[in-house]
Amino acid sequence: MSPSLDRMTPSAVIFDMDGLLVDSESIWLIAEKEMIESRGHVYTEEARAQIVGLRMDEFIVKLHAIYQFEDDLTALHDQLLARMLELIPEMVKPQPGARELIDYIVEHNIPTAIASSSAMSIIEATVKAQGWDEIFAVRCSAEHEAQGKPAPDVYLAAARRLNIAPAECLALEDSPNGARAAVAAGMTCYAVPDASHTSISSFDGITPHIYKSLHEVLANLRTS
Repeated sequence: MSPSLDRMTPSAVIFDMDGLLVDSESIWLIAEKEMIESRGHVYTEEARAQIVGLRMDEFIVKLHAIYQFEDDLTALHDQLLARMLELIPEMVKPQPGARELIDYIVEHNIPTAIASSSAMSIIEATVKAQGWDEIFAVRCSAEHEAQGKPAPDVYLAAARRLNIAPAECLALEDSPNGARAAVAAGMTCYAVPDASHTSISSFDGITPHIYKSLHEVLANLRTS
């Protein structure tokens, strides 16, 4: 049995991106709301709660079913993607503690990757905007996998590309769907709930490792 990551430094750290590594969920909300309201609908919290953490094509399907849009799925996808690519360089910022945690990982030569539900173009735009190109050389998008989160596919892909066993990886997530994916991959998952869309209780039965911020995650790693 592998040692618990509570008592050792992980062999790799794999980051979710939106809402965890960067404060982008509010930006997604802007783009999603524009798309929905431009078609005469009201974007409800109940509708949004159903899509957080899902792959883009999957949440477009859900929104299409909820609102019964006349547009086809491709038109909705393309509009939302284009708007996000406009907003990312202007508005997306790192989450509190993200830069300090990344600096620690780089300083200690811990392999790292991104495993995101977002399209690769969104990942690339975000990484470029933050100046993280060299740090996150391994970037995995669920759009390239058979299934998106909460299936483990994108996390398993990241572990394969790092050539590190999933049980030796620490995954960092902000959404229950993402945490389910990491746990299903066999990884230890630290959840840092994004208060804009979820709560601590949402992770009940998924992972016991809950942190208020990436600063707390870093403090834990420093004492491992």
